[in-house]
Amino acid sequence: MPLSRRLFVTAAATLAASGSTSFALAAPGGPAAEPDHRIPVSPDDTPEELVAKASQVRPTDRQIAWQRLERTAFLHFGVNTFTGLEWGMGDEDPDVFQPVGLDTDQWARALRDGGFKLAILTVKHHDGFVLYPSRYTSHTVASSSWRDGQGDVLRSFADSMRRYGIKVGVYISPADENQYLDGVYANGSARYERTIPTPVADDDRSGGPQFTLPATDYGAHMLNQLYEVLTEYGPVDEVWFDGAQGRIPPDKVEKYDWDSWYALVRALAPDASIAVSGPDVRWVGNEGGSARENEWSVVPVTEKDNGRMDFALSYDAPDMGGRDALVAAQPVADFLQWWPAESDVSIRDGWFYHADQQPKTVEQLTDIYFRSVGRNSVLLLNIPPDTQGLLPAADVARLREFRERVDRELPEDLARGARVTTSPGTVTVDLGAAREVDRIRLAEDIRYGQQVESVVIEAQRGGTWQRVTEAGTLGASRILLLPAPVRARRWRLRVTRSRRAARIAQFALYRSQL
Repeated sequence: MPLSRRLFVTAAATLAASGSTSFALAAPGGPAAEPDHRIPVSPDDTPEELVAKASQVRPTDRQIAWQRLERTAFLHFGVNTFTGLEWGMGDEDPDVFQPVGLDTDQWARALRDGGFKLAILTVKHHDGFVLYPSRYTSHTVASSSWRDGQGDVLRSFADSMRRYGIKVGVYISPADENQYLDGVYANGSARYERTIPTPVADDDRSGGPQFTLPATDYGAHMLNQLYEVLTEYGPVDEVWFDGAQGRIPPDKVEKYDWDSWYALVRALAPDASIAVSGPDVRWVGNEGGSARENEWSVVPVTEKDNGRMDFALSYDAPDMGGRDALVAAQPVADFLQWWPAESDVSIRDGWFYHADQQPKTVEQLTDIYFRSVGRNSVLLLNIPPDTQGLLPAADVARLREFRERVDRELPEDLARGARVTTSPGTVTVDLGAAREVDRIRLAEDIRYGQQVESVVIEAQRGGTWQRVTEAGTLGASRILLLPAPVRARRWRLRVTRSRRAARIAQFALYRSQL
């Protein structure tokens, strides 16, 4: 008998956070193994065992909180803003950095009005220029004449974001061209136990925790900067690492001390998600803001040098966690892990500000929203400040228009307060009267994992149930766009395939107001 025919309802509860109803559509069977965010796999596992293990993977509390953000912002800002480069050389004169009109409150207001809940600042990009006065390099804002060497972009940014209710994220590039040219990047040093923070002359810090962690010279440099940021500018809610190497000869690659960096973040910012070269959040695989049609949060991963989590499959794999993908990854996968996707894209063509570029249209941004948030991913939209230190007026207006457009696409949930009934494998909503619907939002209660593999949405018309649309996996958020409005009083979600207990947290119906 197909699994979908054996589903039966075991419970119903109200989720206070969303105000929606959670229906447990559970397959019979014995108790699952203890849930975990990461479960080992073996080359000897059968396809059925792989699926069973995937069904047991659960997110951590920090991952659940992160997936609820939906819209997050990137702010690429630094010497590249003034040189016109996307990847700096590391030898830039710090005095080129002159954001004389810096107003991070303006950034925060624009992001708040755009519906963003977290913002990530490029505290250090690949050029190595640091947006706060670090004790461990002179290539910082303190070496610029801007504000007489007393400027601190990170301090201003963090204070402004919190003032406007936006969570704080930091991007600290592992690649560092300045440290390669005049420092310790890829210097061939041994990895051994280092004391963090490393004492410096005239150190103004007193007390504070100390750590002993294995690192190269450059790994220790990164640890010291992480320590500064996380102890003096916290609380931090996301730490964003990419995996880029500096533009150096192949024989001088720096092997990053991922395990030590992760450990320090966990110790100093235990609630912070570590992305995207990190164990909490993964890169979706492109910079166009587009998740896969069926985006799984449970994916096969491999552990590489010094504990870095990486894809077991290629970055451009069309399926990261379906049944075929679990089998395809088996020869190299070490674990099945809750590793949800972040979809990054810039509002302009470049990541840093360029005067000759314009922001994307509202239509483009809305399409990106449905291809990211609507496909079980979190959107990370970059909005680069200009040479004055302001978000450009055109971009600010576009952010507000974008939020207003999404609000019109998904206005009042017609199913809120409606009569809801459940029967084996289905959730039925009676709206009380026939209503037009052209947007449908679905979600699982991911506290119990990601289980749904396919669903069908039906409307009762003329006394019979008619298929309106269908979808594959749901996860934390799946938004379906109907090509034309459908008018019906009764609507039904039917789970047609599920790995284990499928708990539906949201079955929302909308009529867009465009």
